[in-house]
Amino acid sequence: MEDLVNLVNGIIWSPALIYLCLGAGLFYSIMTRFVQVRLFGEMIKLLFTGKSSADGISSFQALAVALAGRVGMGNIAGVAAAIGFGGPGAVFWMWVVAFLGASTAYVESTLAQIYKERDVITGEYRGGPAYYFERALGQKWYGILFAIASILACGMFLPGVQANGVLSAFTQLMGEGTTMNVAGLEVGSMRLVGLAIILVILGIIIFGGIKRIATFTEYAVPFMAIGYILLALIIMFSNFSLIPDVFGLIISDAFTAQAGFGAAIGWGVKRGIYSNEAGQGTGPHAAAAAEVEHPSQQGLVQAFSVYVDTLLVCSATAFMILSTGMYNVQGTLPEGQFILQNVAATTEINSPAFTQMAMESVYGTFGNVFIAIAVFFFAFTTILAYYYIAEVNVAYLTRFIGRGANKTGLFLVKILIMVMVAYGALNSAGYIWAIGDIGVGLMAWLNIVGILVIFFVARPTLTMLRDYEAQRKAGVTRYTFDPAKFGIKNAPYWEERHLKEQQRMAAQNPLNKEHR
Repeated sequence: MEDLVNLVNGIIWSPALIYLCLGAGLFYSIMTRFVQVRLFGEMIKLLFTGKSSADGISSFQALAVALAGRVGMGNIAGVAAAIGFGGPGAVFWMWVVAFLGASTAYVESTLAQIYKERDVITGEYRGGPAYYFERALGQKWYGILFAIASILACGMFLPGVQANGVLSAFTQLMGEGTTMNVAGLEVGSMRLVGLAIILVILGIIIFGGIKRIATFTEYAVPFMAIGYILLALIIMFSNFSLIPDVFGLIISDAFTAQAGFGAAIGWGVKRGIYSNEAGQGTGPHAAAAAEVEHPSQQGLVQAFSVYVDTLLVCSATAFMILSTGMYNVQGTLPEGQFILQNVAATTEINSPAFTQMAMESVYGTFGNVFIAIAVFFFAFTTILAYYYIAEVNVAYLTRFIGRGANKTGLFLVKILIMVMVAYGALNSAGYIWAIGDIGVGLMAWLNIVGILVIFFVARPTLTMLRDYEAQRKAGVTRYTFDPAKFGIKNAPYWEERHLKEQQRMAAQNPLNKEHR
């Protein structure tokens, strides 16, 4: 089975996907005139202006849910794996993916806002790639295909990676305990204890819906991200004289790579996409749930989330590992042999081990404890984000079948994700990462190809950007969006909202009152 997974993973993550991701990011950067740079200040401002409603969450909550998906094992174990297999130069390519991917994140999240709808059963806002493929392209089959792929990826393939990382950090801290046989697997008792804790907390939150998920993540994600970055900064400043050397190592190795130029790009792009998720099609689901005045606003907020994930959190991990020298580089050499070896050969590359050792080298036992806690929060909140994505796509597939089918589908996806968390927690890390990569790759292929087709057919995201910048330049106090004005069809939420806005303005018009 593992050989089959690795074979499929190699096919999906061929050089074609790597260059498609980079090429799409570069294309959108040029077409939007590098919106990720020009409107950086506006991104910061928008984080704190939106408010939640009975049906939607605030821009900041949507950012937190999206960051919950972006900031996970990819930031701690994924960066370590990128360095371990691709060399220090892989970090540079993670930065490139983040910079270019921010424009892709703007495009996909703006599309999600334009074509979102109000759920006929729950009343909550729903949206994402499945919705905009159906409404913008008129290709319902493609929306169904993406929905199925995302349920498989986020409901089955990806949660195991996060759960495995959580339990690996937990057992490295607490020990494995007494070995037990569970379904044919030799499992330590402490791993089972950790799994039980995760499942209980997960069940309490996901059965509370998007509001409970958003409330939890808006506090947990910023708290842990800020704490993690601060401790990383202390490590960097304790090795202040090495910072120029670390920068030089990353840049030079990006083009004269220890592990090979292809390995540096391949692992940097793969782990970059896994971490920041730009183009993968996951971020748009949370973006669609936000209550905003104009679709471009949440597109800008989501673009900023890519920066937070990679340029801050991932970079913090990379500098910790490289400045302390707590890493090996295996590259493409036969298993067990290293291009560079600084730590024990038995250290698992696809794990948080390098990061834990870097922390422990400065903070001692506290560093190990903190990483275990950080891994728990980062990975756990990512599992919550994956659940929400699977939920939205189940709702998409069942929304016209009836209330019974919808409720049954949403209940089953809750059970599914808890089962997959248990499965991932009890299986080997390398195998689970390969399954996760398949999920990421499937969604990335479908989403990037789809949004490129939408761009060439209608270009709604460029239209939205021009409209938003025009209103911003005019100094409006309240942004508006009329889809009919721009020839955008099948945008039911915004059509209804614009009609209500017109009715509100008509009711406030003194001439209308006098006439009545």
